[in-house]
Amino acid sequence: MSTANRGIPIGPPRFGIAVHALVWLTQSGGVLSSGSIACQVNSHATFLRRVLQTLVQAGLVEAREGRDGGYILKKPSGQITLADVYVAVRADGSDCEENVDCGEAGQQLDLALEKILSGAEQHTIEYLRQYTIADVMARVEFFAAGRECEE
Repeated sequence: MSTANRGIPIGPPRFGIAVHALVWLTQSGGVLSSGSIACQVNSHATFLRRVLQTLVQAGLVEAREGRDGGYILKKPSGQITLADVYVAVRADGSDCEENVDCGEAGQQLDLALEKILSGAEQHTIEYLRQYTIADVMARVEFFAAGRECEE
């Protein structure tokens, strides 16, 4: 599934993948391997495992070890808001990276922008609290089998 022509970026880069993964976990009603989820959301399994780890740390998903292991929802999809997902996967940090000398003016600019963007992000999070994974699923027509994947 390509997002190249949609025109509107969907939050932090991992947000869309995280929502898709939660939807597929909901659809399955059980434990899914990262490979199976990665196929369904059209992502690389290694990248998806990083995303799923953030969801585990946020208490949204449980990781199960062993031969029949994988990932399972930790709470019902109707209790997982898009704000929960957004907060779990958002990236933190300044635009002034270690390898870039931002100088005093650059640091002040970053601080000013950070305050403005922080306010915008808080509005975004409040808006996303209105919707759950179940709400998203209610807006989408699903096909029973999903994608054919090789594991």
